[in-house]
Amino acid sequence: MQVDQLTAYGCHTIFQEKRSGRTLPSRTQLATLLDHVKAGDTLVVTKLDRFARSTQDALTTMVRLTEQKVAFVVLNLGGDVVDTSTAIGKLLITVLAGIAEFEADLIHERQFEGIAAAKARGVYHGRPRTYTAHHSGLVHALDLLAHRDTNHLTVNDICAMTQVSRATVYRMAQQTLPEASREEPRDF
Repeated sequence: MQVDQLTAYGCHTIFQEKRSGRTLPSRTQLATLLDHVKAGDTLVVTKLDRFARSTQDALTTMVRLTEQKVAFVVLNLGGDVVDTSTAIGKLLITVLAGIAEFEADLIHERQFEGIAAAKARGVYHGRPRTYTAHHSGLVHALDLLAHRDTNHLTVNDICAMTQVSRATVYRMAQQTLPEASREEPRDF
């Protein structure tokens, strides 16, 4: 939907990132975009919260864009287009960046409150485990590990064959295999 909106606005180059806008350093596509833009360009985003959820990051990025003489446009702020090449646009973006960060913080707080309430009711147990006794790759890995004396496979070989991490193999072996089958391998 965002790509469609940007295309309809007339954007020629679109950078996409499927990461949270919470922290600027982890957003590699945004960094690439900021290195790509030059004086006279216009950076267009669909919504301010898609650009940054931290007021500091939004303001820092807007200062950088201003120094590079790059305009910044937000397509949907209550149905209006806001352009930072104007004084009122800069003011609106600054205020709205603060509101976006505030909203993100509220969502985060509500999430933790909801998790705490669910734990108190006994209905929240965290993220489901990836590897259970029914995971075929793990079952195969543990079987191969238990029979290393006859199959002569290293733990790395077993991990490569089953796509189960070394740490998981060792952790699950500690929990499920008899003592004799669990000893640390001598070869890697």
